[in-house]
Amino acid sequence: MNLQHAGTGPLLVTILVFPGVRLLDVTGPIEVFASANEFGGRYRLSMVSADGHEVTTSAGTRLSVDLAIQDAHESSDVLLIPGGPGWDQLIKDDALLDIVRGLDASSRRTASVCTGAFLLAAAGLLDGRRATTHWRHSRELALRFPAVQVEPDAIFVQDGKVLTSAGVSAGIDLSLALVEEHCGADVARAVARDLVVFMQRPGGQSQFSVRARAPHTRQELLRRVLDAVAEDPGADHTLSAMARRAGVSSRHMTRLFCDEVGTTPARYVEQIRLEAAQALLETGDDPMAVIARRTGFGSAESLRRAFVRNLNVTPGAFRARFRTTGAAPRAAHVVSGNPAVKS
Repeated sequence: MNLQHAGTGPLLVTILVFPGVRLLDVTGPIEVFASANEFGGRYRLSMVSADGHEVTTSAGTRLSVDLAIQDAHESSDVLLIPGGPGWDQLIKDDALLDIVRGLDASSRRTASVCTGAFLLAAAGLLDGRRATTHWRHSRELALRFPAVQVEPDAIFVQDGKVLTSAGVSAGIDLSLALVEEHCGADVARAVARDLVVFMQRPGGQSQFSVRARAPHTRQELLRRVLDAVAEDPGADHTLSAMARRAGVSSRHMTRLFCDEVGTTPARYVEQIRLEAAQALLETGDDPMAVIARRTGFGSAESLRRAFVRNLNVTPGAFRARFRTTGAAPRAAHVVSGNPAVKS
């Protein structure tokens, strides 16, 4: 649906802000929509808060506001709900949740950035829907709101009129998708080039996560198995080998994984090995075959298939993309502690 042609005026994007909001959750999407206006888009941006007063972000920066909620009478083409580090307190704010519900009721699209998904979920707007949030909080979202189908690796998810995006910068990806929907792919590509970002980011959230930690479990024997996998990903971690070490049957081991970890033994082992391989790719120059052996994949081809299947990127592309920003070569001009000045 091309919302740009739904009316004669510009599209209204309403951003709800509150004390402690994360700055980039707000400014990232604003930059996308403002840039789109330079390439033929027609967006009007409105920042609203509960009382119409400026808010201080989690970074300490103050944001001015256009309207108080009581004065925001227009229907929005896009309602944007950013997140913030204090999401666990925000979801207890009944007045704020009522504001979110009211704004959603008069919006054509409702979108969240990062932990803004918790506000949508607490307001009941994600019940029965697929959604995502920052990878660090995805499990918490699923536990607190079981009616939500959480997709932890997605950069953004659209289900009906509601869109949710992953951590912080993923709000830019989501906003680009909206620009493409409203204005077409050519405008979205122009915006992506202008902002020097991917039109469609390769891979999912898991490519940016830290090394896995064995999850909490009440079963000590399972904890020992999980620790053994994390400590030596390249060892024999077949189902039968893990069951033998724990002194239980393979069926019982599978049941423990499903009940306590929420996944299968094979899936858990593969995720640990993937994260170990990511670490080696980020920090060393070992050949792919060596990395595959050290992390338990056995061969470079098995390693490649696992990366493509889980991250949608090859190991070589991962190494090239995430090891350096491209700024490091200037450091080569420093010799014996003395900078060699070069113009």
